[in-house]
Amino acid sequence: MTPVAKHRAQPVRPRYGRISVLATSLAVTAVAVLGASGVLPTPGGETARGAANRAATAEDSPGPVAAPTPNVVASPEVDASPEPAAASPEAAPAASPEAVPADSGQGRRIVFSQSRQRVWLVTRSGRVQRTYPVSGSVEDNLDPGTYTVYSRSEDAVGIDDSGTMRHFVRFTQGPSGAAIGFHDIPVDDGRRVQTVAQLGTPRSHGCIRQRPVDARALWAFAPLGTTVVVTP
Repeated sequence: MTPVAKHRAQPVRPRYGRISVLATSLAVTAVAVLGASGVLPTPGGETARGAANRAATAEDSPGPVAAPTPNVVASPEVDASPEPAAASPEAAPAASPEAVPADSGQGRRIVFSQSRQRVWLVTRSGRVQRTYPVSGSVEDNLDPGTYTVYSRSEDAVGIDDSGTMRHFVRFTQGPSGAAIGFHDIPVDDGRRVQTVAQLGTPRSHGCIRQRPVDARALWAFAPLGTTVVVTP
């Protein structure tokens, strides 16, 4: 028979290397778990949970606040354009030729302007009821002033049979004693001694000549005692 070989038992060597690796792995795992749970401190001396909280707080914080900017009041804009030159005073507008003379009294009156050869019939309130051109005297026989109607004749004859006239309203007398007043344009030998177009210029020898329609209007306006104002 074949002899059986005898084997010697080999001694078992402990596997310290594997145990060390396993221990190290367990330690790392434990550290990781404890660190994640916030038990272990971070290298800076605070726990991981505290570091996480600080990081979260840092994210939520608005960051550094800038210093407030002082209120600055903007200065008003300056208009660099040149200011318009002051308007030169305009000359006073000339009085209308139909305006009542300034110094012609007040109240109800007849106004006759020698320079303007015009008559105004003015009411008690100062309203001009009527105004129109006339022909006054070519002679200097009527002084400016205030007079009163003292005589009226619906029909009259001129001195030395110089013609006939209607609606004669007398308010004064000339140097010769002849009456001076208002009437229509005289008619001599069947013809008027001047035309209506010539009214507005001196043509008579003392009285104030008017168109027939204006003579009738003044006649109706001027009873005895009516004030007559003659201006230069």
